[in-house]
Amino acid sequence: VQLQASGGGSVQAGESLRLSCVASGLTFSSPLVAWFRQAPGKEREFVAAIAWRGSSEDYADSVRHRFTVSRDNSKNLVYLQMNSLKPEDTAAYFCALRKSYYRGRRIYPGEYDFWGQGTQVTVSS
Repeated sequence: VQLQASGGGSVQAGESLRLSCVASGLTFSSPLVAWFRQAPGKEREFVAAIAWRGSSEDYADSVRHRFTVSRDNSKNLVYLQMNSLKPEDTAAYFCALRKSYYRGRRIYPGEYDFWGQGTQVTVSS
């Protein structure tokens, strides 16, 4: 499995960005795809997740109602639409995949099996 994230950039506070994560080599029936972020000097933190099958979505409290995670199974793509961006959203954003998912929250990096490279998001005030 390979994951490749893209779509980062530099924006002003209040603006929007959409990140994309394309997954290749998917052979799992019920994976979970998540977005994490990591700012300099800080630990990697959970942002959002979406189940590859069904309608399950999850968000960190800090991004709920501003960010939306979605997927296009036909293209093996997962998106993260980020609206009303704040300077504190500045970080490298990573997509990650957990091979199997049935229920519950999966918010720790160690719970994911594959990672893409980061894409940088910088929000200035």
